[in-house]
Amino acid sequence: MKRKKSVLFLSTLLSLFLLLGCNNTSTAASADAEVLSIAKQGMFSAGGIVITSDGVFDPENQWEETGAGQTAHVDHANIFYQIPATETGLPMVFLHGYGQSRMGWMTTPDGREGWSDLFLKKGHGVFLVDEPRRGEAGATSVSGDISTKTLEQRWYTQFRIGRWENGQSVVNAGSQFPNDERSIDQFFRQMTPDTGMKSDMGGDFDNEMVSRALAATVDEVYALTGKNAILVTHSQGGAPGWTAANYTEHIAAIIAIEPGGAPSADSVDFQTVLAKKIPIAMYFGDYIDNGDPTIAATGMWQAMRQACYNFAQSYNEQGGNCTVVDLPKEGITGNDHFLFQDLNNDVIADHVETWITENVK
Repeated sequence: MKRKKSVLFLSTLLSLFLLLGCNNTSTAASADAEVLSIAKQGMFSAGGIVITSDGVFDPENQWEETGAGQTAHVDHANIFYQIPATETGLPMVFLHGYGQSRMGWMTTPDGREGWSDLFLKKGHGVFLVDEPRRGEAGATSVSGDISTKTLEQRWYTQFRIGRWENGQSVVNAGSQFPNDERSIDQFFRQMTPDTGMKSDMGGDFDNEMVSRALAATVDEVYALTGKNAILVTHSQGGAPGWTAANYTEHIAAIIAIEPGGAPSADSVDFQTVLAKKIPIAMYFGDYIDNGDPTIAATGMWQAMRQACYNFAQSYNEQGGNCTVVDLPKEGITGNDHFLFQDLNNDVIADHVETWITENVK
């Protein structure tokens, strides 16, 4: 009798182990689908210039103060990249906007996945740019002023997050901004100074210099992968996105996230992207048509978006392919200027991927 009970116990135990093993296999397979598998990653600089001072460098007097005969490698972009193990799409080059760095593409204020991870999982290599004189590309040929003014609420308002009142963030109705105390702190701390600007409004932004470095980045991506790149820009970064097309043949498409406008139809930039038949998508979030009329940013964004509608109309009439995506009209609401960091950034990434699939060869 004892022997039969022991056999029954062992049989039951074995069945439990097999059942647990099957469940673990299923769980592991599910987990593997969420794991980022990176085939290659690295970092490089692109573009820039080398300045050499007059004179001859004396190695026995290395601390002399004039820098005679010495060099400075400056005004380049710095790029961090990752290529997924299963690469099914074209590489994507991401350029940040004013007061930002590549960090904005890599995470969100509340620590969720940023677009770099989301598009890696969709099969794209991602190349994340710190533009010249910003972040890890801070070496500059001109001396700027790093402002110590307290201006964060200026940008909070300009970015259409909401109203800042009584020392508190009061987001717009239905907002997708992660508005807890820690997320607000993290959002402000991603702001990055420009080592070459003297203006705290971005008024002396060197579009030509940034454009050339961005084009050099696209060419480096082509050399590394053998593929043309989809250029994704944000805000102020939209301007060098258009101009970069003058200096490279390897832009497969441009996706401009809330650019601060678009080139006029009679401009060189417009004619260049048109001649190269570059498909273009421009994405805008919420609180533009329905923005607070007492805030100056509302009218500014209405004007900047209208410039993009004008661009698209002229571009398409002349045989180009340009779409302005007004997210609220697509049923995607609650987004501010940083729509790629909002709570629904994955939904918008899916929309972008669909546009790529339908429009980019």
